[in-house]
Amino acid sequence: MSVAYFKTARKLITGSGSVKKLAEEMQQLNIQSPAIITDQGVTKSGILDNITEQIKSNNLIIIDDIPPEPEVNVIEGYVSHLRDHKVDGIIAVGGGSAIDSAKVLAVSIEHQDVISSMFGENNVKGRSTPLIAIPTTAGTGSEVTNIAILSDPEEQLKKGIVSDFLLPDIAIVAPEMTVSCPKKITAASGIDAFVHALEAFLSVNASLLTDALAKQALPLIFNALPKAFARGDDLQAREHMATGSLLAGLAFGNAGVGAVHALAYPLGGRYHLSHGMSNAVMLPHVMKWNAIACQSRFIEVAQVLGLPTQGLSKDAIVDNVLNAIESLCRQVEIPSNLRHFNIAQSDIPVLAQEASKVTRLLRNNPRDLDPVDIESIYRQAY
Repeated sequence: MSVAYFKTARKLITGSGSVKKLAEEMQQLNIQSPAIITDQGVTKSGILDNITEQIKSNNLIIIDDIPPEPEVNVIEGYVSHLRDHKVDGIIAVGGGSAIDSAKVLAVSIEHQDVISSMFGENNVKGRSTPLIAIPTTAGTGSEVTNIAILSDPEEQLKKGIVSDFLLPDIAIVAPEMTVSCPKKITAASGIDAFVHALEAFLSVNASLLTDALAKQALPLIFNALPKAFARGDDLQAREHMATGSLLAGLAFGNAGVGAVHALAYPLGGRYHLSHGMSNAVMLPHVMKWNAIACQSRFIEVAQVLGLPTQGLSKDAIVDNVLNAIESLCRQVEIPSNLRHFNIAQSDIPVLAQEASKVTRLLRNNPRDLDPVDIESIYRQAY
């Protein structure tokens, strides 16, 4: 076993009712002038009341207009607002967009560097502002990773900031916070979580630790997502999804993700598809490409998902996995092709060139891709 590092939030608090621990954790972090970073969907759902009723501070400010796919200049605009209010702690409540935005704001309050200078790996100077993350979707795993994704409108591409300073101090994963999540977001974020677990398991950086997490996450998400999609108030399905998403986040936060994410980034940056939907529509097509390079891993995936393997050839087992992935996407009404999103076929070469630049992710993929390969996958997805 080669040397591997394992990184996550400093403390994880999970299970039904765990959100009630927020006030206690704020006190331990000495947060007296907090800012809640969230979005309009969370505010309108009423679940933010579970948070605000615990905060007794008169200095609380709420930023609740984080857009679904936040652009770097939009988030930059909030920094001075937080400084003016002398915010001494940030609480992220929402999906990946809100949590990623909060992570970037937490490292920006005390530094004068523009956010765009932080893109890439290890370009963050530090963070002393406490950060608590409370997800309201079961998908991104952002509450336990050292990554934040923002859109760069100039390059029409999503970009990552990677730094251990982005790891939250506290992650509170309470399944009841996801019950109000709309069906479409449940589907897209749920497939996103499945992608995290699958790409982490197939990653060239996988370890025994990340394998264990991914292999627990895959069946949880595979079996619970259709139920959570069909009935949003199915608390057992929501709990399984919340746990599966957390496990997948821990797995990919350390093993990395691959070509599914790399090919999804230009779709989000250029066409403003949600991160989850971009991953979901590319998932089956990239996995067909990857299968030849990691057949034994696909067989393990078949086993943990409970798919038929007895007496079947390796190729047949791989086909079962690919068909199961396709079926999962169709069950939760993920569109099967890029045409559904009015993406111009003439844009495919540009998309391929942009995706080929996401080397931070492509280097984790089990099979190499060049721009020609990437263009071919986009055409298959079209």
